[in-house]
Amino acid sequence: MKVIDIINNSQRPFASFELVPPVKGSDRSALFDNVRELMDFEPPFLNITCHRDEERFVENADGSYKRYLLSRRPSTTAIVGALMREFSVDIVPHVICGGQTKTATESELLDLHFLGVENVVALRGDAMPGQKRFIPERDGFDHADGLVGMIRNLNEGRYLDPTVKDGVHTDFCVGVGAYPEKHFEAANIEEDIKFLKRKVDAGADYIITQMFFNNDVYYRFVGECRKAGITVPVIPGLKPLSGQKQIASIPLSFHLDLPEELVMEVYRAKGDKDKIYDIGQEWCMMQSRDLIAHGAPAIHYYTMGKADNIKNIVKAVF
Repeated sequence: MKVIDIINNSQRPFASFELVPPVKGSDRSALFDNVRELMDFEPPFLNITCHRDEERFVENADGSYKRYLLSRRPSTTAIVGALMREFSVDIVPHVICGGQTKTATESELLDLHFLGVENVVALRGDAMPGQKRFIPERDGFDHADGLVGMIRNLNEGRYLDPTVKDGVHTDFCVGVGAYPEKHFEAANIEEDIKFLKRKVDAGADYIITQMFFNNDVYYRFVGECRKAGITVPVIPGLKPLSGQKQIASIPLSFHLDLPEELVMEVYRAKGDKDKIYDIGQEWCMMQSRDLIAHGAPAIHYYTMGKADNIKNIVKAVF
């Protein structure tokens, strides 16, 4: 079932989950075990993240260096296929611009269509490690609105190869990401929302936000989206804080602010890991209840490969 139909037809808010694929060299059992724990909550769909190849340089005997691209995880298509065979739930893979040509992206989308996938999330993706800004592949997309446009073209039977006549029409529902505290590359939130509107105008059906820890940020963001003419659903994304080190690492990695009240509560725990873990859970529960009370259509939880705290939160809230 398409995510947009799930949102529009749901009689009450629901929880969805985002999973990180296993690293290369591991089997699928850990991923499957994680999913089984979440299936108790009957999620209408599960998102699977996508990670671009990493760059490695190996020194040659003459002192020069050779560049290698290293895949650290199995392919998105393989993971989606394995999950679809094992579980009766809609799988929503992330498709990214980074590290792919337009031709490779189209092939990936057609592979997903052959598997019976109806939903994708279209993202630009991060810069290559070591790069300050995103650099697209030659003949790749530099922004996600181009990727959304390609997906809509495939839905209408239009392929990159003009010799394909009467091509099959895919039937993808398209989600896109958004930063309620703005993307770090954007000059300001207004400019960032202009880029978001391009993705919606290109054909995105709904939006999922990056994590945030202050609900006022989400409410302001949705208000600004509506003023800009963005009318599609905006699903809030949440992640519970789980350790004191994340006070520094989360703002650095995700370019967001942590509320002073939450930070001080963690510091007052004086390094007590169990207490800090509970503080993170309770904060996320508070956010979840408030979002539901204010009409959020759903809440999307970033599991980051660990489900225990997410399970506790969803059990308490939904």
